[in-house]
Amino acid sequence: MMYDLIGDIHGHATELKALLTKMDYRETDGVWQHPERIVIFLGDFVDRGPEQVETVTIARNMVEGGQALAVMGNHEFNAVTWATADPQNPGESLRPHIDKNLKQHREFLEQVGEGSELHHSMIEWFKTLPVYLDLPEFRVVHACWHPGHLAAIADYTDSDNRLLPGAWEAASQEGSAAYEAIETLLKGLEVPLPGDHHFFDKYEQKRTNIRTKWWRQGELTYRDLAMVPGNVINQIPHEPVAAHVLPGYDGKKPVFVGHYWMSGKPAPLSKHVACLDYSIAGDNGGKLCAYRWGGENELTEASYCYVSRHRS
Repeated sequence: MMYDLIGDIHGHATELKALLTKMDYRETDGVWQHPERIVIFLGDFVDRGPEQVETVTIARNMVEGGQALAVMGNHEFNAVTWATADPQNPGESLRPHIDKNLKQHREFLEQVGEGSELHHSMIEWFKTLPVYLDLPEFRVVHACWHPGHLAAIADYTDSDNRLLPGAWEAASQEGSAAYEAIETLLKGLEVPLPGDHHFFDKYEQKRTNIRTKWWRQGELTYRDLAMVPGNVINQIPHEPVAAHVLPGYDGKKPVFVGHYWMSGKPAPLSKHVACLDYSIAGDNGGKLCAYRWGGENELTEASYCYVSRHRS
């Protein structure tokens, strides 16, 4: 089987249809399909864009019609926990309904109609999405392939790597093994800065952790690894990172991720790691990106396929 892996869509259905068309998929009876290939979606179907209901409908119809696979993104996880009651706190949800969380999720709730039958149906479908895929040919996870956290989440998932009904609560409780695993697998590996080093993010929040380029190997410093805005990179120390901090990547087969809001011309991060999130929902209008996998073990720039943001 040949696969086309598609990165974060964030409610941009127009671009999704353009990308599928460019890759010779056609819609038949409401399901986009190709005679010889299937799609794998990397998650983050919702939040931000103008066509979130249509985006989920396209992906769901493809998955349920046997024309696609999909993994969960952090936005699907957040959508489920927003809509799930917290059994320990009557009247509260697993994801607190505070202003910061509402701001991130409001457009989806408005487009789907919070509490509607459609909303409930989409939440039930999000619950069926696996946390990761480990196929014979390659691996797929939304943000970070981390063997330790993959082992930890196995206690909370079924044989298809889907969170068990009782696991959502544990995965929402800061400090639990399930929470730490989901945070890393779906949002990326964060590490604490040494000593009293810190920086301030765009919301003027003090940060003592950095999100890392977890796929990098060799002798590296905190600044080498930090995924932070360019205006604060000089605040990250050039002190070496201990070898055990990063998971590394075994390179036995390729791994595909989304999540990281890349820019520029799409290309692999390394011979065996590819990010397919090229900021389609970015303020400056990015790309919706796919990787057309054809059996190779070492990833190539030539296999990327993408469309730019549509201007209405």
